Amino acid sequence: MFKRKYVNNPYPQFTPPRNRKKRPAFIRYAMKCAAETDVARNEVCYTNQLQNPINGCVVPRKRRLNEHRARALRAMAQAMLYHFNIASTLVMASVEQLSDACGLSTLSKAGNKSITRASRLITHFMEPIGFLSCQKIWDKILGMYIPKIISLKPLFFMSFNISQARLEVVRKKQLQWINNQLKKQGKSAITFFEAERQAKEKHVYSALHFRKSKRVFKKQKNRAMKILQLEEKHARSYILKHLVRQYSIEELCSIGLENLKRKVNCEYFKLRKLAKNSAP
Repeated sequence: MFKRKYVNNPYPQFTPPRNRKKRPAFIRYAMKCAAETDVARNEVCYTNQLQNPINGCVVPRKRRLNEHRARALRAMAQAMLYHFNIASTLVMASVEQLSDACGLSTLSKAGNKSITRASRLITHFMEPIGFLSCQKIWDKILGMYIPKIISLKPLFFMSFNISQARLEVVRKKQLQWINNQLKKQGKSAITFFEAERQAKEKHVYSALHFRKSKRVFKKQKNRAMKILQLEEKHARSYILKHLVRQYSIEELCSIGLENLKRKVNCEYFKLRKLAKNSAP
């Protein structure tokens, strides 16, 4: 009898994208620290209790982080740091993208992709221990979940000896650099809140663009065609109603009426384009 494999790829490694750009100095430094310190065997992984991110209850641990999950964590830490947005603290990649980059994704004989190994690492360990937080948003316009928005917490950086104070200093410098660039373009300065909002919008766009499943595309297209069967003013009203529900009062005040109208126009023409396109 052949021994069943415990995991398909026992030695996952992060592979940067082919069109990679030079990352900021802090990100390169953080990736080096994470590699040299071994984030998977830091004392935080042994001493901190796992907590349910929803209700805060302690999740009992039966054993230490096994070697297969430890290797996955080392690769995932590098991937998350590579895609880290300093000003917003968001990881600008979906779980599927991170899984593919680390070699954690698998394909069944039927050709179906599975990212369970990466997803469980995040939901069963990295989020409960306090390394990150995840936000899952339901897109009421297209009727589907947007890939998780991942935000890295100070504890994640502390696990490879980067203090919260240092992280805050770097974030302030990054925001200052962004505002200097905006000033040169004649635009208004932004806050951390605005930087996070913009990063979330960019994440949503890139994550949906990355999803090329025919099943998902068909569902999106059918949804778009159903909305476009309405008169244009009713379709725009439908889009506006669901757009408003996606934002808090603070975010709506920050966006403003003109920008909200612009978003409605963008969503409407996006639906028209989606309805006309053929499957990827």
